[in-house]
Amino acid sequence: MRVQAVLPSIALALALSACQTITPEEQRTRDVQTCSGYGFKRGSDGFANCLLRLDLDRRADARSFRDSNDDFFWGGPTVIVGGGYYGGHRHWH
Repeated sequence: MRVQAVLPSIALALALSACQTITPEEQRTRDVQTCSGYGFKRGSDGFANCLLRLDLDRRADARSFRDSNDDFFWGGPTVIVGGGYYGGHRHWH
């Protein structure tokens, strides 16, 4: 089999494997392992706070990513000046 015929299949497999999402149960298991690794004991207030902080950090990261990409997806702000306006790409309309 020629390498040129195999490369697209390998590239597709790698791309699809990168798109895997983690289930809430898997995320919880990872968070429990992380907090246990930090030395917190299950059932303690410190353990609960550790889990809470991990969840809040994850949500803040998602918000930050979403907000940082708004201009990329939707264009910049629209500034109204006189009889026209500047759109996201600074063109006069």
